[in-house]
Amino acid sequence: MASGALRTLAALACGAVFGLGLAVSGMMNPAKVIGFLDVAGDWDPTLIFVMGGALLVTIPSYRAILVRRGPILDEGFSLPQKKAIDAPLIGGAALFGIGWGLVGFCPGPAVAALVTGLAPVFGFVAAMVAGMALHGWLRSS
Repeated sequence: MASGALRTLAALACGAVFGLGLAVSGMMNPAKVIGFLDVAGDWDPTLIFVMGGALLVTIPSYRAILVRRGPILDEGFSLPQKKAIDAPLIGGAALFGIGWGLVGFCPGPAVAALVTGLAPVFGFVAAMVAGMALHGWLRSS
């Protein structure tokens, strides 16, 4: 099988597993996410286990993978080059957090939730894509 086709199949499998994990964990349910973020009200702490489980897998895997000379299905690792904490990073993180807290969606779960066919999900994803396009346009100007 050609390398490009194998990479595509690997990406499809990873995306399917990720989407299934988001659905099973409740991350695609905005009410559950808002319940987790509402620490002063009717707090739902169950998503701590989702995030903790992700860290338990990611931290040792990240370290083990980076000792390799390179990835299996690509020429090199795509790691962030920028290390500084600057105003655009802080502003973007704040905007992300405010949006997540207001509507209970972040990009990954929102895209996965498109399979529900619900109009509010499509509205959120459309607004998200428009915001990304606006950001790209403003940064290039």
